[in-house]
Amino acid sequence: MNGEYKEQDQCEARAGAWDGNGAGTSARTEAEAGGGDRAGASEGTRKEQVIEQVIRQVDEQSYFEGQGQGQGQGQGQGQEEGRGQVEGEGQGQGLVQGQGQMQGQVSTGTLPPVMVLFEHLAELDVSPGSGGSGIPGSEAAGALNPAVEPGGDMLLPFAFEETLCRDVGTGLVPPSVHLWSHPGGVALGLRDSKLPRAAEAMAELEGKGYRTAVRHSGGAAVPLDAGVINLSLLLRKSPGKLDFHDDFRLLASLITEAVAVSHPQAAAQIQAGEVAGSYCPGDFDLAIGGRKFCGIAQRRQSSAYFVHAFVIVSGSGLERGQLIRGFYDTAADGADALAYPRVIPQTLAALGELGGPASAAVFAEGFRLALARRGVHLQSAGQLRQTAGYSLQYADPRVLEAARVLRERYAR
Repeated sequence: MNGEYKEQDQCEARAGAWDGNGAGTSARTEAEAGGGDRAGASEGTRKEQVIEQVIRQVDEQSYFEGQGQGQGQGQGQGQEEGRGQVEGEGQGQGLVQGQGQMQGQVSTGTLPPVMVLFEHLAELDVSPGSGGSGIPGSEAAGALNPAVEPGGDMLLPFAFEETLCRDVGTGLVPPSVHLWSHPGGVALGLRDSKLPRAAEAMAELEGKGYRTAVRHSGGAAVPLDAGVINLSLLLRKSPGKLDFHDDFRLLASLITEAVAVSHPQAAAQIQAGEVAGSYCPGDFDLAIGGRKFCGIAQRRQSSAYFVHAFVIVSGSGLERGQLIRGFYDTAADGADALAYPRVIPQTLAALGELGGPASAAVFAEGFRLALARRGVHLQSAGQLRQTAGYSLQYADPRVLEAARVLRERYAR
C-alpha cells in the first residue's frame, strides 16, 4: 500500500447522547393483546403500525444534548492523538468531541441510493436458555461460514474495512455495508494495551480460547463472538465534512428500525446515552431498561469514513461483562488511579434477553430490511464482481498487508 491517504480517528466519540424516546412499551403488550385496542385489525397490521410509529418517532427526534465529556484517557480530555496512516507515514490527529454542551436541530442523515453489501458472518446463533453464549467454551453447536475461520485472525475484519474504505473514497467501489462476526475473541483499545499487565491478561484470554488484538479505531475492550453482529456503513466523505453527529444518530436509527422489523415493542424502548459500568462506554450506547446491547464508533480517512456498531444479539450479556471485567482485573493489577472502564457485568445484556431478536440471522435480516425501507438498494458483493470486476476478500493480499501493518503499529 502506498500510504497516500491520511486518516483521522473518530472512535467511541462522546459526541452527545441521542435522546431516544423510550416509550416504555412492554415488549409483549400489543403482541398478546389480541384485538382489544384495535378491534378488527390483524396481528400483521398492528405490527406494521408499531414499526411505522417507531420509525416516525426516530425520524422526528430533533435534539442533541451533549454530555461534554471527551474520551481522552477515558476521563474527559478533549483530544486524543490518532495513530496516523496504516503505512506509518506520519500521524493523524484523532479529534474527540471536547468539553461543553451542544444543542440544536439535526437530521437522521441520508444514505446513498445504492450500497454494496459485504458479509462475513459466523453462522452460529444462541438463544437464551440454550446452554451457551456463543463464546468459546459454550455448549452451543453450529456451522461456521467458510469465510470466517474458527479462531481466525482478529485483525482481518478491521483490515478489510480499512482497505474497503480507501476504495470507497477513491470511487473504486460504491458506498458499502459490512456485516461481520468473529467466532470468539476480544478486541482491545490502544489504552487497554498499555495497562501494566495487559500482556499477561491477553495471554489469559488466549489460553481460554479467545483471540485478542488491539484495534486501530480506539475505544476500549469488547468481546466478539458469533452472537455479536458488527455492522459498518462505509461512506464517501463530503468536502469539509467534520461533524460526525448525524452519522452516529443515523446508525442508531437504523439499528432501532432493524429491531422493529421483528420486535417493534422492544424497539420502542431503545434509548441512547452512556451506560455507566458497561464495557467500551460512550454517549451512543444503546440500551433497553438501562442495560446496554450496542456501542457505536467511527473512523475517518481523508476521502471516506465508516461508522461502526457492535450489537449483542444472542447469548449472555452478563457472561460477556464478566469476561471483560476479568481482563481489566488482571491488566490493571488493582491500580485504581489508572483510567479504564470499571465494568459492572449486570449492565450488559443481549437483545434476546431484552425482549428483542435472539437470533443473529434475524437481526441481520432486519438491518437489511431497515436499509431497504430507507430506499437503499443493496447490491451483493457477488453482483459487483460480475458487473464491475471488483472483488475484495479477507484473503486479498491488500487486506493481509493491512492486517500486518496494523498488528505492528498497535502491538504493545
